[in-house]
Amino acid sequence: MILEIAIVVVKVLVIFVGLLTAIAYSTYLERKVVAHIQHRIGPNMVGPLGLFQPIADAVKLLFKEEVEPAKVNIIFYSLAPMLSFLVACMAIAVVPISDTFNIAGRQIEMLISNLNVAILYVLAVSSLGIYGIVLAGWSSNSKYSLLGGIRSSAQMISYEISLGLGLIGVILISQTFSIAEIVRQQSGSIFNWYIQAACGIFHLFYFGHC
Repeated sequence: MILEIAIVVVKVLVIFVGLLTAIAYSTYLERKVVAHIQHRIGPNMVGPLGLFQPIADAVKLLFKEEVEPAKVNIIFYSLAPMLSFLVACMAIAVVPISDTFNIAGRQIEMLISNLNVAILYVLAVSSLGIYGIVLAGWSSNSKYSLLGGIRSSAQMISYEISLGLGLIGVILISQTFSIAEIVRQQSGSIFNWYIQAACGIFHLFYFGHC
């Protein structure tokens, strides 16, 4: 039992540390590419080639002064960004990041939880992120911020409809809601990918013909 808990804890740490590191250096790459397009240098002062710039930005963010509106509801205003961050991290729990491998004769799956309804879980959890924006707008006691939060919720609903329709093709072909199983079915070659088949099924449902 203790070993199983230790394996889960290590997987959570590896996946989330890797995810946050990838996000940080994706931002670094974006800044370098944009700087190159605009004939600028980009981050190059902190560390070799500016590679420590994301770490410096994180430290600066942690120690920045927190500015609050005058009549804000401080409890809910502080909870709002935490809620959005939490549900974004929860969606990663069912996404496999590599194939299974053996350690001391034990099969290790590189995903936190292999749910049979993983796609529905991702859709449900990702839709909760909008509550953080609405909560921030409401708790600020500003009617303009509240209107912005409500607009964001309507925007998220419209995105979820198109996202759900885009997933229908893959679900029909794979006959499963498990992301790990869908990834396994597409392993081996680009010719096993479901992109073309999913587009064909979506085209058939939407336009009524091939």
